[in-house]
Amino acid sequence: MAEDGAGVGRFKANYAVEHKIEPFYKGGKAQLDQTGQHLFCICGNKVNVLEVASGTVLRSLEQEDQEDITAFDLSPNNEVLVTASRALLLAQWAWREGSVTHLWKAIHTAPVATMAFDPTSTLLATGGCDGAVRVWDILRHYGTHHFRGSPGVVHLVAFHPDPTHLLLFSSATDAAIRVWSLQDQSCLAMLTAHYSAVTSLSFSADGHTMLSSGRDKICIIWDLPSRRAMRTVPVFESVEAAVLLPEEPAPELGMKSPGLHFLTAGDQGVLRVWEAASGQCVYTQPRPPGPGWELTHCALARTAGLLLSVTADHNLLLYEARSLRLWKQFAGYSEEVLDVRFLGPEDSHVIVASNSPCLKVFELQTSACQILHGHTDIILALDVFRKGWLFSSCAKDQSIRVWRLSKAGRVSCVAQGSGHTQSVGTICCSRLKESFLVTGSQDCTVKLWPLPEALLSKKSTTPDGIPVLLQAQTTQHCHDKDINSVAVAPNDKLLATGSQDRTAKLWSLPQCQLLGVFSGHRRGLWCVQFSPMDQVLATASADGTIKLWALQDFSCLKTFEGHDASVLRVAFVSRGTQLLSSGSDGLVKLWTIKNNECVRTLDAHEDKVWGLHCNRLDDHALTGASDSCIILWKDVTKAEQAEEQAKQEEQVVKQQELDNLLHEKRYLRALGLAISLDQPHTVLTVIQAIRRDTEACEKLEATVLRLRRDQKEALLRFCVTWNTNSRHCHEAQAVLSVLLRHEAPEDLLAYEGMRAALEALLPYTERHFQRLSRTLQAATFLDFLWQNMKLPTLPAASPAL
Repeated sequence: MAEDGAGVGRFKANYAVEHKIEPFYKGGKAQLDQTGQHLFCICGNKVNVLEVASGTVLRSLEQEDQEDITAFDLSPNNEVLVTASRALLLAQWAWREGSVTHLWKAIHTAPVATMAFDPTSTLLATGGCDGAVRVWDILRHYGTHHFRGSPGVVHLVAFHPDPTHLLLFSSATDAAIRVWSLQDQSCLAMLTAHYSAVTSLSFSADGHTMLSSGRDKICIIWDLPSRRAMRTVPVFESVEAAVLLPEEPAPELGMKSPGLHFLTAGDQGVLRVWEAASGQCVYTQPRPPGPGWELTHCALARTAGLLLSVTADHNLLLYEARSLRLWKQFAGYSEEVLDVRFLGPEDSHVIVASNSPCLKVFELQTSACQILHGHTDIILALDVFRKGWLFSSCAKDQSIRVWRLSKAGRVSCVAQGSGHTQSVGTICCSRLKESFLVTGSQDCTVKLWPLPEALLSKKSTTPDGIPVLLQAQTTQHCHDKDINSVAVAPNDKLLATGSQDRTAKLWSLPQCQLLGVFSGHRRGLWCVQFSPMDQVLATASADGTIKLWALQDFSCLKTFEGHDASVLRVAFVSRGTQLLSSGSDGLVKLWTIKNNECVRTLDAHEDKVWGLHCNRLDDHALTGASDSCIILWKDVTKAEQAEEQAKQEEQVVKQQELDNLLHEKRYLRALGLAISLDQPHTVLTVIQAIRRDTEACEKLEATVLRLRRDQKEALLRFCVTWNTNSRHCHEAQAVLSVLLRHEAPEDLLAYEGMRAALEALLPYTERHFQRLSRTLQAATFLDFLWQNMKLPTLPAASPAL
């Protein structure tokens, strides 16, 4: 092994969180403002406000009760946001400032399930799980109406778009749409044509037509003046949202005539446009492969010309309303993150494999997100080729895929392969050239997949046609249980495999011939990694240890113990002289190999850390965990060392300045400087120097009284420390004497920590005075003895001869 090859000064000592990709939407309502600049969505007990352009969370609005948010709505003028929590409280927000302007009780006897503003942004309707509908005046802050009669949960409320009509629509579990008159405070009509829950209501611009959608797979067009159903359109899917589109021709959506058209979103996972007059579907969006694409929400921001749709996987998609061209994608919640990798020649992007068939690619600088489709089951592992443009993925669907990042930042699938008979749990790319892939599966086999020359020579940004099909060159049965990890050596000539059977094995490539077995772990192995510098293999196991093995004789060189649970990932850093490991305990640990020391423990995740990767420059690390968080760590060793050195240099300069001030007898500045250093002993030195002066009492008094109040408070704290020591108590008592003689009692009591200081000073002061009293008594007795002693008269000295 290399003996301290990087040098002690180059060892890493600490990492700090530089960037965090956290969940911001966990289901429920999502809403765009009318300008299309901000996106509002529920995340547990918060409503997050996203800036659409950058994808960053501007604000997180959380009510004082810290209960989950059950409903919210943004006013049509974009000024007022109202949230409802499980604590039955309504909060009105000035959301741009992040402050609550009004808080009141909902009066509902069960949580509020839905709410909606009227077109004037002055009235708010709330529907509760108690079957009640209430209307509130937002400007004057009082309840105006209370409508009863709905059975079960009222999950939908909407005002008529014309405020002069004063009509409110609601729907509950009986699938009826109730029309309430605010003027008469009564139910004008019940529209009963749906046979299942009504999921959305949409109104035409003139207010004469209403569209309702339901989970009974139909959409109904209503004539509002007569309150009758004009047409029932079967849409053959459970519809979660339907939107009436502007009555303008849009050839790209099949809207060739200016008649009424509407758009539906439902469990088929595609947006479809329907012509109301004929009931025909005129446009169907292409459906991405894989599950999880059922649409749960859809809304149109007419002013911005944008359409928002939300998938069951908590992905938020923004489309241009006139063409349904995808404009922005946001990954609201990644659930359990299973693997992460840096991507791009300069590690500008991050790939995330979560508990989903879709890959997510984030651009670190802008937080822009791409959601990649291809796999049909959960993606389990990722790896990136050396140059950073190509990367690979494997999944539970028993397949692998190769993807390419274009120079424009777009990712497309360029190759795919299948051949394993069970889930493919681990994948590794060749290290020297982009020549092959190795995969390990639950079927206990390893396959080697060469990449075709055609794939490598193709430099186009988006390959035409379908992905190239990969064929496995070698298949080898390697272990008796699941293969959890494979790793290719830096020279592409060796392969290491780690299995649930508690062993790691070394194989030669490309024939996959067994060279040796590494035995010693007590439980299954989760990760194997080759050292970039030495002939050493690192293994991470469920027994909570990391082991280093010699490739020449397969012996165990070192064992690292420190994790309280399974070690899931391990990576070499600092040119092979240190290790980073992550575990089921949510911790990331930094180890120095030479002395087996755990240098630092990083605690930022709350669950298993499945993903761990380091960038090319070795100055950043990336982790992903089951808590749905992806964290970018920055190596801050140099920064901390520079900061520490700067502090030491500053201390030396200040110490020299202090010495100069004392030499020049500029006691006030010296005392102020000593206090700023926050060093009681240094301040004590200054006080002692003042007391050594010929006019000690006056100088001390003048110096202490000219200090600022915060400096006096600090000096008082130091006095408490000095007073505990009989050698320094005289300085403490001298300072206290000055303060007590010249400061009013009420002023002293106003000092921060004064009462605690008095409690600490009193017992030691009494002890000092008792000691002085005993010393004084002894001195008086000595003087008495001296005065009363009769010494014999000394004989006169004889004259000198």
